[in-house]
Amino acid sequence: MSITVRRDGTTGTRHILKVRAHEIAVDTSPDAGGTDAGPSPHDLYDSALAACKALTVLVYAQHKGIPVEDIEVVVNRDDSEERKGVYKLDSTLRVTGQLSDEQRASLLRVAGKCPLHRLMTEVKTEIETRLV
Repeated sequence: MSITVRRDGTTGTRHILKVRAHEIAVDTSPDAGGTDAGPSPHDLYDSALAACKALTVLVYAQHKGIPVEDIEVVVNRDDSEERKGVYKLDSTLRVTGQLSDEQRASLLRVAGKCPLHRLMTEVKTEIETRLV
């Protein structure tokens, strides 16, 4: 699968991200020189974690017959030490439904094991960039 990002026009900083049949505008914030015409790459990175946690919890709950009604994941970023090699993401999970304490604990445990959480914390990512 390929993901493509292409500049949207010849002025400004807005780009269009294409994933399969989906298009998402991306940009940087005004304080970073952009126009805030879409989420920034950091926003997308953090959002990917939130989405992965929510989907992982939902699929697990469905598989186990846990009566989940609603799921909300909130991710807050602390990038104040990113240049020192520390990027902190704090996530909270809210799940509604008639759930026992044991089921809630199980859902929290599963959220901490979502594929992107593990990818971000346990896997060495190798990136090659070529000019074509």
